[in-house]
Amino acid sequence: MRNRAVWIMAALLAIGLLLAGCGGKKEQVIKIATQSPLSGGMSAVGTDIKNGAQLAIEQLSGPLTAMGFKVELAAFDDQGNPDTGVANAKNIVSDPAILVIVGHYNSGVQIPSSEEYHAAGLANVSPANTNPRVTERGYLEVSRICGRDDVQGAVGAQFASTKGIKSAYVLHDKTAYGQGIAEYFKRESEKLGIKILGFEGTEEKANFDSILTPILASKPETIYFGGMFDQAAVLFKQARQKGYMGMFLSDDGFDSSDAAKIGGDILLQGAGTFFSTVAGPAAAYPGTAKFQADFKAKFGAEPQPFAAQSYDSAAIALKAIENAAIAAGKKMPARPDVAKAVRALKDFPGITGTFTFNSKGDLEKAKYFIIQVTSGDPAKWSENKIDKILDIAPPQ
Repeated sequence: MRNRAVWIMAALLAIGLLLAGCGGKKEQVIKIATQSPLSGGMSAVGTDIKNGAQLAIEQLSGPLTAMGFKVELAAFDDQGNPDTGVANAKNIVSDPAILVIVGHYNSGVQIPSSEEYHAAGLANVSPANTNPRVTERGYLEVSRICGRDDVQGAVGAQFASTKGIKSAYVLHDKTAYGQGIAEYFKRESEKLGIKILGFEGTEEKANFDSILTPILASKPETIYFGGMFDQAAVLFKQARQKGYMGMFLSDDGFDSSDAAKIGGDILLQGAGTFFSTVAGPAAAYPGTAKFQADFKAKFGAEPQPFAAQSYDSAAIALKAIENAAIAAGKKMPARPDVAKAVRALKDFPGITGTFTFNSKGDLEKAKYFIIQVTSGDPAKWSENKIDKILDIAPPQ
């Protein structure tokens, strides 16, 4: 009996030591946050911004895991609303485990929210924010992998000119993004000799009768809308229903399969519907084939616009955290060091391009696309025709 008791005690001691050994080294948690609209009219694109980052974290966290870190996603719903974005930003910066924020979708949300990131030294890598002010403030913490509206608006006007357009009526949604890009379109159009018959902002989203009456009376060859698809597609549909047969032209805010859900085949009528974008369909990039397959397998649908850019933004975040952690002796890096590590990346190989940031946080060169809507079927949105691809450096 005594020998048996000794054996049991020895076994229990061994198990205890084993358990103690297993729990002796606890993984440190590192979080990458996202902010995008996960609810409301822009949720289709916003959710896939989150999903793109999630997929990158799952696939690319190996080097940090090997150092003893556990990388997690912290997703926040900014609802496309500045006040919500800022409130979320305050919560984000209060969590010391969050070392990078990927987002937003709307520049009007990113700009005030990033004031919080800047004050906290938290790196913000943006997949989609195009307003010049995003980077013109010169914040070390803010970098973006997409182009700018002062270029994109001009690209839209130049495209209209090549199509022989001589007159345009310009509308915008009164946001920092929509109004800004509309103004750049107007400015470049006037330089090119396109007559601007009207320029106004509206927050209307359902009944455009009072707005369309003066537009149709002025007979513009194109109607340009600066803003988001949930407004533009309704406007375009109602204009066609009232007999307008000219060209519709918009920006990358129009780039969502939900635009086809709203407008359907009516977008193909007349002179057609076109939009500029800083993010072409995932299929437009030679490095995205695996991403597209993996994304569809995990989330059950083709990626929406900016999903691939969000994957790349998260990949940049992971590499910067890795480099900063190595420099810190494989310990949890400080936020300012991660922000510096983001900017220090040179020729970083992403799936949508190779990235090097300038001193402002813009890419040294960014891609701009002109897309023609070729199907009213939302499932075929990614098959829209690419009319033109341009590589343009940002303004100095």
